[in-house]
Amino acid sequence: MIPRYTRDEMGRIWQPRNRYQKWLDIEIAVCEAWTERGLIPPESMDRIKTCANFDPDRIDEIEKITRHDVIAFTTCVAEYVGEDSRFIHRGLTSYDVVDTAFSLLLKEAGLLIRKGLLELLEALKARAMEHRHTPEVGRSHGIHAEPVTFGLKLALFYAEMSRHLERWNHALKSISVGKISGAVGTFAHLDPQMEESILMRLGLDPAPVSNQVIQRDRHAEYFTCLALMASSMEKISVEIRHLQRTEVAEVEEFFHKGQKGSSAMPHKRNPVLTENLSGLARVIRGHALAAMENIPLWHERDISHSSVERIIAPDATILADFMLSRLTSVIRNMVVYERKMLENLNQSRGLIFSEAVLIRLVDKGLTRESAYAIVQRNAMKAWEEGTQFKDVLMQDSELLEHLTPSELDAAFDMGHALRWVDAIFMRIFSE
Repeated sequence: MIPRYTRDEMGRIWQPRNRYQKWLDIEIAVCEAWTERGLIPPESMDRIKTCANFDPDRIDEIEKITRHDVIAFTTCVAEYVGEDSRFIHRGLTSYDVVDTAFSLLLKEAGLLIRKGLLELLEALKARAMEHRHTPEVGRSHGIHAEPVTFGLKLALFYAEMSRHLERWNHALKSISVGKISGAVGTFAHLDPQMEESILMRLGLDPAPVSNQVIQRDRHAEYFTCLALMASSMEKISVEIRHLQRTEVAEVEEFFHKGQKGSSAMPHKRNPVLTENLSGLARVIRGHALAAMENIPLWHERDISHSSVERIIAPDATILADFMLSRLTSVIRNMVVYERKMLENLNQSRGLIFSEAVLIRLVDKGLTRESAYAIVQRNAMKAWEEGTQFKDVLMQDSELLEHLTPSELDAAFDMGHALRWVDAIFMRIFSE
């Protein structure tokens, strides 16, 4: 069953009609190869190509009797083709068709996911450039650390999603293989050159070696890449959720006219889109584990992987496609409160420049331990008394023996703290 949240293009890939069409494309490609070998008369090949068709409902009807989906399919096709159907499926095992078609479906879905990933990267880059120099407090352990910019945060997300694009390109290449090698992969009734010819028609490479199936480490790589991608989308979503908290209020999901946040509290504007993304990432990670469990099969093949893939393939690709679309929309439309970012940055009254003061004391010849003790006792005093850190430092006679007031002022220079932002952007976006 196709999940409710789906973009139509991705949903159609996993409909039975598209799957059966892939099966038919493979069967016809095999027949064409046999025709080239002189085994199928050209006039029979013409009739096969003209008449070959299927009816998904009829396939279901036949399968209730045969209890075998591929036999039900070939029987249905034979009803359209007639006597020449005797040439169809020659030398093949079911999974020559099913697994090769599965690769075609995963490749088709994967190209849509790649398109969505590129759209997300474009959105992240645009907002990163927009807020390249928008100052914001950096936080570690949720506590104010040192200044950053909001654009730098987005640029980091861009770099991470770019790595997913590299991984995804490799996963697509890895899954874009087929097998037309017979019941246990030995080419007992055809040959490797014929397989290459057939798969070239379909836009796939031949698996260098197979048994009855294409090996499931390829599929596990595909679904693991989706899980990694989803995890990074959750990471971005969690950051937005934190920044939308009332106590922070630096970023907010766009709140549409007429939208309601709570049935009880009319004031609520909740980060529901990113919360949803966090939940969906958990599902895709579970599918990746299921794909890994599919790798060990009995001997040349058992059927334990099949039922799993009927669930995880449409689910994971549809969810990933939806997540990319949703997060792209969130990034494009999120509201950024620059003034609130500056207010929060100043909330710790200059404590975020403590390392700059520490380094200047060390540069004056103090040991790191001595310098740390001076800065920390003043930082704790400013923290506990709620006073400006610089004012407290200016009253410390021991510190003033080493730093002049102007040198102390320089330690609190925001521009100095963020002077390499453009250089970092060059690293990320120069490619």
